[in-house]
Amino acid sequence: MNEQLKKALNGTRRHMLLTKALKRKLPALYAQDGKGDEAIVHVKLFSPYSDHYYYITEYDPQTNQAFGLTYRLAMSDQCPEGEWGYISIEELETVHCNGLPLIERDKWFTPTTIGKIKAKLLQKKAA
Repeated sequence: MNEQLKKALNGTRRHMLLTKALKRKLPALYAQDGKGDEAIVHVKLFSPYSDHYYYITEYDPQTNQAFGLTYRLAMSDQCPEGEWGYISIEELETVHCNGLPLIERDKWFTPTTIGKIKAKLLQKKAA
């Protein structure tokens, strides 16, 4: 990578993982508890350099912690439907390599149910 570009980027991203508007829109932690596959995914985060995906369903602005499904295609044999858990947004925002952020937000993602996301992931695995 060009040293000038690397210095200019200095580990900063060109957009926020969670904007203020998204933070206000995301349901509080446990708000979708018990909805199963009908829970709505509001934000998709991903690594453009690997097969890591984070599907955010809930968020706590006090702790900057999200809850959602983490999926990695390479691990789909061991964990075919991904893994539910807490996701540190602060930690994801700080992960970078050679001046480039490793996690980005899919700015064109449309909120949808986790059931539809799982179906797409299973299709991707089968392909």
